Amino acid sequence: MARPKIALIGGGQVGGNIALLSAQKELGDIVIIDIPQAENFIKAKALDISQLLPLDGYDAKLSGSSDFAAIKDSDVIVITAGFPRQPGMDREDLLKKNLDIMTNVAEQVKLHAPNAFVIVVSNPLDAMVYAFYKVSGFAKNKVVGMAGALDSARFRSFIAEATNLSSQDVTCMVLGGHGDTMVPVSRLATVGGVPLTSLLDADTIKAIEDRTRFGGGELVKLFGKGSAFYAPAQSAVEMIESFVKDKKRVIPCASLCEGEFNVDGYFIGVPTVIGADGVENILTFDLNDDEKNALNNTLTEVKKTVQETGL
Repeated sequence: MARPKIALIGGGQVGGNIALLSAQKELGDIVIIDIPQAENFIKAKALDISQLLPLDGYDAKLSGSSDFAAIKDSDVIVITAGFPRQPGMDREDLLKKNLDIMTNVAEQVKLHAPNAFVIVVSNPLDAMVYAFYKVSGFAKNKVVGMAGALDSARFRSFIAEATNLSSQDVTCMVLGGHGDTMVPVSRLATVGGVPLTSLLDADTIKAIEDRTRFGGGELVKLFGKGSAFYAPAQSAVEMIESFVKDKKRVIPCASLCEGEFNVDGYFIGVPTVIGADGVENILTFDLNDDEKNALNNTLTEVKKTVQETGL
């Protein structure tokens, strides 16, 4: 049986790490696409990872190209292409720069890989995934944004640090837009099944929520140039794996809501079931009044960004 084909559009820090992690998990054969000026660079990355695999004991074929025809018949496409966020720049500043790139990518994917499951990582995420969906005309189950998976991983990491307990045992989620208005749902967070509210006081939990909301910005400041790449890459790989292995993982992702959580017509972070059919379901639950208000707040921001795309 042929291995799944994974196409990574954008071979920078996030794309390169997705290639490495996907190869190490043997999720499929991988092609990295980038602009002609970067073609040798991504070919070198593909070759370098290929030469690492015998030492790891994994099998995967990797290649790099600037020709979109190389994505033909891909099963999964992950889009990381775009300008990274710089210090002092918010995600909306990126919108105009990255919208032109996303429009071109969507047209190329539609042409060469019309049956692929597409994971959008490029920022500003909520607008970019919407733009891909509109330009490509893909079905809603075939398009999803990687946001909540990363935001929730950050949330888990901060909870583990504050409780001094294993991050493996932390279960939590972040809803809403991928920005400073995201909604960490502390009320439902647990460590080994024990409610977070029984382990930490309200002020500590509030501090963790705030750090989660501004987690991307914290890293941008520390890096000085560029933004996070290890955790975003692994977050995308979790989604790829759930799709190619039909795992039906419940991952917070930016999925197209059509009534769920009273959101209609927008991609927003919600608990999403990813399996062989792509986005197979969105799980819903009752929000309390504070959570509803917070979700309405984040939805307002998402709508504003989406309207700026003009799509």
